[in-house]
Amino acid sequence: MKRNLLLISLLVVSICIDAQVYSLEQCIDSALQNNISLLQQKKQYESYRLSYIQQKHNITPSVSGYVGQSWSFGRATGVDNITRSQNMSNTNFSLSANLLLFDGLGMKFRIDEARANMQSSAAQTEQLESDLRIDIIGMYLQALLKKQLLLLADSQLVNTKHKIEQQQQKIDEGKLAEGEIYSLQSQYAKEEYSKIQSESDVQLALLDLAQAMNIIYTPDFDIVEPKDLSEFSSVLPSAEEVYKVAVANRPEIRSAQMLLEAQQIALKGAKSAYSPTLSASANIGTGYYHQYGAENAAFGKQLGDNFQTNVGLTLQIPIYDRMQTPNSVKRQKISIQNQELQIVLIKQNLRKEIDQAYYNALAAHAEQMSSQKAEQSAKEAYRYMEQKFEAGRASVYEYYDAKNTYRQAESQFLQAQYNYIFKLQILEYLKGR
Repeated sequence: MKRNLLLISLLVVSICIDAQVYSLEQCIDSALQNNISLLQQKKQYESYRLSYIQQKHNITPSVSGYVGQSWSFGRATGVDNITRSQNMSNTNFSLSANLLLFDGLGMKFRIDEARANMQSSAAQTEQLESDLRIDIIGMYLQALLKKQLLLLADSQLVNTKHKIEQQQQKIDEGKLAEGEIYSLQSQYAKEEYSKIQSESDVQLALLDLAQAMNIIYTPDFDIVEPKDLSEFSSVLPSAEEVYKVAVANRPEIRSAQMLLEAQQIALKGAKSAYSPTLSASANIGTGYYHQYGAENAAFGKQLGDNFQTNVGLTLQIPIYDRMQTPNSVKRQKISIQNQELQIVLIKQNLRKEIDQAYYNALAAHAEQMSSQKAEQSAKEAYRYMEQKFEAGRASVYEYYDAKNTYRQAESQFLQAQYNYIFKLQILEYLKGR
């Protein structure tokens, strides 16, 4: 018995795994992992991060080693600095280092600029993630709505089938004419067609979601349906409240501000080209000379005798560079002005988007309240008409007119409810949270 229970448990687990049932968070995580545009943006961020790391390493000395081997035939200069006819080989070893000591703080500005560009790219990555999240939430809610509408269609079909069975029983008992059931059967056929359409709508909504997640869609793909929609609900904030939070949190604004900071730092870097640059260098080296046909000192002794070192300082003073530095400074000032205008434009567009989203949410809330009242009224009208129909005081046409009105009101209320929830989610998204 225990063995059978274990096998059944394993079977249930395997079915759940194969069924590919996703929660909302799993849908979002899958989309974030698989979206090509987001992956490309992450690679772009990694490139900026490496540029930042490289700029920090650029302040360290550069060190290089050298090993050379040469042969000369005929007249050549030997280790005694005398030129004569001789065949020789020469082996040289050297180690050199160079360090930029001062360049008008240009190195510091290049590091700061690279850091600002990296942070701007990080904000752009966050922006793509935010956009992808709201897209997935919208498709997820759309799939939930289609599944609810399918349940509604199925409920209506079951109800009509039950009515047909009741009417058929009355016909069999001779209490009702046979022609009375034809209208019911016609209604059943219509509702069956409506259910088939609803099933197709569910599959298309799930297909859209799977494609947005960038996974292969199979008939087993499905989503976890929440017990209620409270996790999506929130108090409708004012447009001004949303805008104040958005200005501080929206990643596109932070990205634009970091680009402005990078441009401002680049201006300082361009001005640093007016300053002199001071660099230091050091070199150590030695060599081994071998003259063929003559007596040569030992390899180790020659390396010690020929050892040499030198250090130096180089001061480069800019005098005239064909106006490259002044023009570079002017171009950077223009770039700063353009970026400042870009930030103003982004904020203006954000305010417009928030105002539109806020009034759309207001309208959606009004539609939800109105459709809820209509649904409640239609429900009462249908209940009353159903009682009259079962008592034989209403025709089948009157009954199904009330039923269709109720079904339409239910459908409109569901759509209004999900529409309002999505509008609230858009406002939360615009806050940058």
